[in-house]
Amino acid sequence: MNIHWMPEGTVYGTLLNFQREHARWAPRMSEAPYKAPPQAPVLYIKTANTFTPAGHSIALPAGKPVAVAAALGLVMGDTGVAGAVLFNDVAIVHESYYRPPVKFQCVDGFLGVGSECVPLQRLGGLDGLTGLQLELRINGVHRQTTALAELVRDAVTLLANVNEFMTLRCGDVLMLGSDCLPDGSRPLVHAGDTVEISATGFKPAVHRFEHEVIA
Repeated sequence: MNIHWMPEGTVYGTLLNFQREHARWAPRMSEAPYKAPPQAPVLYIKTANTFTPAGHSIALPAGKPVAVAAALGLVMGDTGVAGAVLFNDVAIVHESYYRPPVKFQCVDGFLGVGSECVPLQRLGGLDGLTGLQLELRINGVHRQTTALAELVRDAVTLLANVNEFMTLRCGDVLMLGSDCLPDGSRPLVHAGDTVEISATGFKPAVHRFEHEVIA
């Protein structure tokens, strides 16, 4: 039996942490209700019901466009970051980007989890993450490359900023964020599609998408 790694704590996602998407949203950051760019990292939560092990299928709600995104998660250990995991961060397409409603982010199965937590030292430490590129393929066709060199806050800075207002505990995961396509969107998936997310030093995270079965 293959035993896949799964999160043991809370998984946090980070919004607006890639330069292209941040620049696209910058003109709207001073509009109501915020009236200023965010000063601290903008986080959201992926609840435990969303976790889908690598190699398993994710159910799609009928009639709702669903987007996928490649992300790298930092896994907290007893004395800091212990390792990193690939994720497929799935969401129903929505407009409320700054305050993503739970019902769009936390649908059952909507976080594809990579099969392994790679020890941080094998990746060259936190600074070594800067050189990583995440590749996203749908049905074997390359759709997106996400370069961690293009983060607004790199791993070291993001961790420091988050720790200023909350404590990440052993087992918690902090995803560094996900990037948009050049048009500001994210790749869409449909029932029957298979998504593979890969990066140097990691086993690919593969998930198939299927129609939701309604009892």
